[in-house]
Amino acid sequence: MLHAKGPLLEVDLAERTATRTDIDDLLAATVGGRATATHLAHDRIPFDADPLGPENRAYLSTGPLQHSRMSFTGRMNMTSLSPLTDGLCSTNAGGYLSRNFADTGISALELVGESDELLAVHVRDDGVTFEPVPELEGALVPEVSDYAAERHDLGPEHCVAIGPAGENLVRFASVMTFDSRAFGRGGLGAVLGSKNVKLLTFEGDARPPVEVPADAAAEIHRAAATADDNMKRQGTTGGTEFINDNFSLPTRYFSEYEFEHAADIGGDAVEEKKYKKAACSQCAFACKLPTRDEEAGIETEGPEFETVYSFGSSQGVGDIVDVMKANELCDLYGLDTISAGVTVAAYLASEDEFGNAELAREVTELIARREGVGDLLAEGVHRAHDELGVDDMTMKGMEFAAHDGRVLHGLGLQYAVANRGGDHMYGEMMGLAYSGVHDPEGTAGKAETLVEQENYCAFRDSGIVCAFSGDYIDPEAFEALFDADYETLLEVGAGVVERERHFNNRRGYDRADDDLPYEIPDLDSSLEEYYAARGWNDDGTVPESRFDSGTTATPADD
Repeated sequence: MLHAKGPLLEVDLAERTATRTDIDDLLAATVGGRATATHLAHDRIPFDADPLGPENRAYLSTGPLQHSRMSFTGRMNMTSLSPLTDGLCSTNAGGYLSRNFADTGISALELVGESDELLAVHVRDDGVTFEPVPELEGALVPEVSDYAAERHDLGPEHCVAIGPAGENLVRFASVMTFDSRAFGRGGLGAVLGSKNVKLLTFEGDARPPVEVPADAAAEIHRAAATADDNMKRQGTTGGTEFINDNFSLPTRYFSEYEFEHAADIGGDAVEEKKYKKAACSQCAFACKLPTRDEEAGIETEGPEFETVYSFGSSQGVGDIVDVMKANELCDLYGLDTISAGVTVAAYLASEDEFGNAELAREVTELIARREGVGDLLAEGVHRAHDELGVDDMTMKGMEFAAHDGRVLHGLGLQYAVANRGGDHMYGEMMGLAYSGVHDPEGTAGKAETLVEQENYCAFRDSGIVCAFSGDYIDPEAFEALFDADYETLLEVGAGVVERERHFNNRRGYDRADDDLPYEIPDLDSSLEEYYAARGWNDDGTVPESRFDSGTTATPADD
């Protein structure tokens, strides 16, 4: 089976040391990316760790396809214990980092402990250096990139950075690369902030040889380059009006199901502001959205559909320029646009200020700086909703994405069981409803499909393959790329989901946490079907017999 190559690099931030560990056997079993990082996190982070304490660990990992020149592969994985959900969380980002990371010769990076001063950590193929950077305290993300360029002659494609939100331990702070690409969900920016890491850079010329099947890769790359796909023009916003008109676009903090100004913030509105093409590393699909409005003096990348929802319909804001401004703020300060936008929407609900885009931006900045009401909101909706006097519209502490489980019941089941919480990408059940494969109504009989969907997404995040490749990489293509049958690849994904669940079980999560803040049909019986399909206990826990006490990797001398 095709897999990433290279050692794990353990970086001890307190001791300022770097240790390389051979993990070839682990990589052969897990492929790379999310699977490799999840196995490491499960075995090396204490089950009782504080997400913002020194005992938590953070992982960056790449997959075998980042050693190719194929479209849909310009991505990397990050895994840690989430300050937002209090469980294991993986998130991935696009851009141009992954191949520079691979050039250092490693397959995964582990950050251990915490520094007593603000640091930049520079990873090279010949070693690691630690640079105190007190001058970067409070710096916006592009200012961190400017520093790397001026001091080290490295562009943002070499950088991982946090903004003020991460430094201030906002529970939904993102980790940024290439200035505008985010490891967004779960608050892993706060994990780096707790470790006093402001900047990581990667550079080298030691990429291990990984032989990706050339014919399969070329066919996919050709399809990406020649496809006439609306995503190339409008990104993920192209479906905004379709979803609003036929399903649900959560509006005014979930008090309504459709937004009267959807067309003003949807795909056509975004395309009008788009001024050039943009992509991730090696990708011919080029679905990114550099946008600008000269009159407002705003230039950003996006917004994508989730931001159109979180800072648009969810807040009752119907002007695309206002959404663009909010999107840019989140990139500058390092905030997950979904959690930030929904949390601000909850505040607007509490103040009866829906539609007040200027107030929304002011509050967003207060959150990033943890000033005034921003200190409360920086905790996220789950921890703030009582004081705000609004419903807790989260799952396992994570704010819901745009796709509405109250209408798409298969997705509602996914939200309920997902180890990551209210995130649509964990199993992507919404696509089956949008395409007509599944009836949106009901959950009965959908559990086994959800299991396969989750396993597929987990494996895809291990490869690592972009989520938008679904129309171009089918099971047969996956088999050709990874030199393994499709069921074997799904088993890799199943191992990821199970280890996440087991880790979270050991932190106290069980069936009681798989309960939505709204009712959908047959949820209880569908949970039973889901647990049975996975071979788990009736209380939503993984049998302890499936895990031993051994560690995945033992450090060796660098």
